[in-house]
Amino acid sequence: MSDRVPKVIIHGGAGPALEDKGGLAAVREDLHAVVAAVYQRGEAGDRALDCAIYGCQQLEDRPRFNAGYGSVLQADGQARLSAGLMNGVSQRFSGVINVARVEHPIHLAAALQANPDRVLSELGAAELARELGLPPFDPVTPQRLQEWLQARQNHFSQAMAGVVATDPQARRGTIGVVVLDRQGHLAVGTSTGGKGLERLGRVSDAAMPAGTYANALAAVSCTGIGEDIIDECLAARLVVRVSDGLDLGAALAKSFSEATLNQRDFGAIAITQQGEVGWGKTSDVLLAAYHTGSGLGDTLDLGPGTATGVVSP
Repeated sequence: MSDRVPKVIIHGGAGPALEDKGGLAAVREDLHAVVAAVYQRGEAGDRALDCAIYGCQQLEDRPRFNAGYGSVLQADGQARLSAGLMNGVSQRFSGVINVARVEHPIHLAAALQANPDRVLSELGAAELARELGLPPFDPVTPQRLQEWLQARQNHFSQAMAGVVATDPQARRGTIGVVVLDRQGHLAVGTSTGGKGLERLGRVSDAAMPAGTYANALAAVSCTGIGEDIIDECLAARLVVRVSDGLDLGAALAKSFSEATLNQRDFGAIAITQQGEVGWGKTSDVLLAAYHTGSGLGDTLDLGPGTATGVVSP
């Protein structure tokens, strides 16, 4: 299959309602800029995997989001980053967990795609960065440091940090990119700084099939409370349901109905090999934007509570 219209959907987190309209406008501007740039690469013929890596890098560079530069700090005041990448063509997953002092954790996940050992934790990921010759990079911004100092002053009474940098409310921050390329191939990448203020060693869903999964038929990236995503095995569940014959709308509706009954707090974005672009959320806000080939759209104005949606090809 060739010469398809590429499709792209990205996310930058999910969580409580965003009251700051200025913040909402700035988030929309960032998301639309990135999704348009990724779509342009796809339209030029770049493969889905490379587009997903590129899109994750672009979002990791934006300190507004909790991935790469501007990530939240863990309980000990350090930023540790995780990322997952999956190529739907080869159905091959790779990722890094809790790696420190790197600029783009998605690049480490990409380097592991051809490796027999494809998921590395803190020490192994740091050694991989050294082998690749990546210079040490400090992802901590002054605002994130101030957030951590305030939390320490309050004896870490918050359950998590505020993980969209312009929003004082707590938010579940992860970035993700899902792409269908002109060849009809799918890929997905997810990257995160975690939920912030977590205990040392805590592992998010980003570098697990629970939060990042793809095969030849569907690809999904998740955002929200990582433990909830893991408990539902959300990304893999959605991909399996599409692979078993459900259309994307039905798969999202069933999965998010179950999640609501289980009181989960998360969101997901997805694309199918047929070109359906979809999303779902149980949180009040899902920071997602998409390009279908005929125009841009986003989910920022959705009302609170559970919602799903699909744009058909």
